Amino acid sequence: MDLCGKTKPHMRYKNTEKIVSRKTCSSTGCLKAKNGNIIMENCKILERWAEYIHELFDGNRKHDHNIMKRNFAGPPIMKDEVRAAIRKMKAGKATGPDGVAVEMIEALEEYGVEKLTSLLNDINDTGEIPADISRSVFIALPKKP
Repeated sequence: MDLCGKTKPHMRYKNTEKIVSRKTCSSTGCLKAKNGNIIMENCKILERWAEYIHELFDGNRKHDHNIMKRNFAGPPIMKDEVRAAIRKMKAGKATGPDGVAVEMIEALEEYGVEKLTSLLNDINDTGEIPADISRSVFIALPKKP
């Protein structure tokens, strides 16, 4: 019996691969840590994702990100512009934190267009975005293998 696999080249290759190869990172089972090491344990992968999301979204931001510069030179927003924007919105999408779906806005017809136009012009005139519509929620969904 040949232990080195001299008569069977494919066996020699498999044995060499077992001894020499490193674990590689596939798209489904591991992640790189900050220091570049590969993480393969589920609990550590989840911890790294939480750390990454925290760094990405809770970093140093300016506190005045809701304040726009006032646009004195521009004309007010017209109802036709709001209607066109509503028509371009895709139906069947998930709602944001406010719980308002595109279908709800469309169902309001002209009343909704008037209220949205008024709200957008108020934001444009004052430069302040209401806190309840400027909040967003980020949910990280894992990729399916």
